[in-house]
Amino acid sequence: MDPAIESHYGTGYERARLFPGGTPALEFVRSLELLYRLLPAPPARVLDVGGGPGTYAAPLARRGYRVHLVDAMPLHVEQALQVAGGDPAAAFTAVLGDARDLPEPAGSQDAVLLFGPLYHLTEAEDRRQALAEARRVLRAGGRLVAVAISRFASLLDGVYEDWLDDPQFRRIVDRDLADGQHRNPDPVGRPERFTTAYFHTPDGLASEIEQAGFTGTALYGVEGPGWPLRQDWADPRRREQMLFAARAVETQPSVLGFSLHFIAAATRP
Repeated sequence: MDPAIESHYGTGYERARLFPGGTPALEFVRSLELLYRLLPAPPARVLDVGGGPGTYAAPLARRGYRVHLVDAMPLHVEQALQVAGGDPAAAFTAVLGDARDLPEPAGSQDAVLLFGPLYHLTEAEDRRQALAEARRVLRAGGRLVAVAISRFASLLDGVYEDWLDDPQFRRIVDRDLADGQHRNPDPVGRPERFTTAYFHTPDGLASEIEQAGFTGTALYGVEGPGWPLRQDWADPRRREQMLFAARAVETQPSVLGFSLHFIAAATRP
């Protein structure tokens, strides 16, 4: 694993990231509602590859899915097992593993989640291998649901967080826009600026998935156009407005890149 990625996640930052102040963030709420819509019905077997500390595995298990989590970070697997063991209604299994070399048998899964591998595997060949493995373990007609980070995420964050006057951050933005290769020189001290990753364009994500042999690829913006107002998320009225905006244009190609994340759903023929 890239040392920058390991140091970033080694802080335990990911477990709390989507629950600031204990409240589920816009990204989590929207990602989960899209999962519930895009996955086959429970009790489908779901392989959560790059599932982190069980952020999505637990609610999916509570909904009746049979979830097995694979993650490359020992800390995440440990945290996920704690979550799974602490709530019988959210029981799932978790092991250490690599998205490019899954131990599951061919055709054994109803759905595969790639919530992380397609942006932390910064080389195209590694992403191709991860997608090939997802296709291998899926049954015919099985569903792939994958997340990417927008090529424009750092630029947009820089505008709304007032970071663009920082020369170090401007270098991050410039490289993101040039080739999608995101590098944060201080992933521990500035975790909000993320860590080593590859940022996709919507067309680029769809192309990679289709070239891997999947069909019917559809893209969905996660946060939508209201995410810059996230400081108002605690206000129930504003929260509903942000959710309405995200849902209203979730599949509009012209605004997909404005979401910080987008989800691709596709089928194994």
